[in-house]
Amino acid sequence: MSISLDFQLSKRNDAPLDGHDISPALDVRGLDVYYGHFKAVKDVTLTFPAQRITALIGPSGCGKSTVLRCLNRMNDLIPTARVEGEVLMHGQNIYAPQVDPVEVRKRIGMVFQKPNPFPKSIYENIAWGAKINGFKGNMDELVEQSLRGAALWDEVKDKLKQSAYSLSGGQQQRLCIARAIAVRPEIILMDEPASALDPIATLRIEELMRDLVEQYTIIIVTHNMQQAARVADYTAFFMVDESRTGFLVEYGESDQIFTRPKDQRTEDYITGRFG
Repeated sequence: MSISLDFQLSKRNDAPLDGHDISPALDVRGLDVYYGHFKAVKDVTLTFPAQRITALIGPSGCGKSTVLRCLNRMNDLIPTARVEGEVLMHGQNIYAPQVDPVEVRKRIGMVFQKPNPFPKSIYENIAWGAKINGFKGNMDELVEQSLRGAALWDEVKDKLKQSAYSLSGGQQQRLCIARAIAVRPEIILMDEPASALDPIATLRIEELMRDLVEQYTIIIVTHNMQQAARVADYTAFFMVDESRTGFLVEYGESDQIFTRPKDQRTEDYITGRFG
């Protein structure tokens, strides 16, 4: 039988990250990911700091989204996928046999590349996820708080019963962010959340990320290096080897990665020499 993760016991005992007064939100250790016989990602080890934005960058096919989906066990939904290694949250491996993946996804929410609101009203898009996760409080307050948290309340407060599909693409993506935070996660994963949006909507999403990081840890996959440099506190650069297996090249504070990379391959990618 699966059991829920008990995150509360070790929360106060997390060690600082790299000597700074920052606790780790997730520790990834020796992560390998397979799709059938194909090894998609190999030996990824890195620590995601709490209440910071971390960007995963690299050329197409290098495993960025695969790694991201491992962080809340979304790859469990792919029949051929197999994950080896550990993903530790407050010292507990989320891949341990007794851990309930549904509980993991409640604690670690996800926003996808294209807005994917439910075919329901704006109100029900927020309320539905909270209901199935057992929320028993004041639903009207939760919906308002979630929409305010996603910087959407003022735009939709008078049309909560309208279809979510009536919103613009940028508004739909912020609605999906509101839906994610309605279940009170600790971490929000974002897989290229602005790639389908226009520049103005993209800027709104970036501003929203900077606001949300005061309360949540955010991990984002992006092909836009300028976006990573603008919004991310930390950046991880991935590449593929000759067998098309993704691996981590370099990880550090974004300022260092983008201005003083330690690995020549990182510099070559950032300066456009390949990728």
